Amino acid sequence: MAEASCEHCKWRAKYDAKPKSFLGRLWRWHANWCPGWKAYITSLPQERRQDLAKRYNMVKFQ
Repeated sequence: MAEASCEHCKWRAKYDAKPKSFLGRLWRWHANWCPGWKAYITSLPQERRQDLAKRYNMVKFQ
C-alpha cells in the first residue's frame, strides 16, 4: 500500500478552512472509514494522534 498523503490532503484542508462546506463534510464522512486515514493516524505519536482526534472529534482514535 502506498504511503497515505493525509498530511497534505486537499479535502482535509477544505475541512480545516470551512468545516460546513460540501467538500469539508465529505472529507469528514470519508475519514470515518478510510483505511488510509486509519493507517496515518495510528502511525503518529500518541500526543499528535490525540490532538488530531480531538480536533476532528474522532472518539475511536483518542
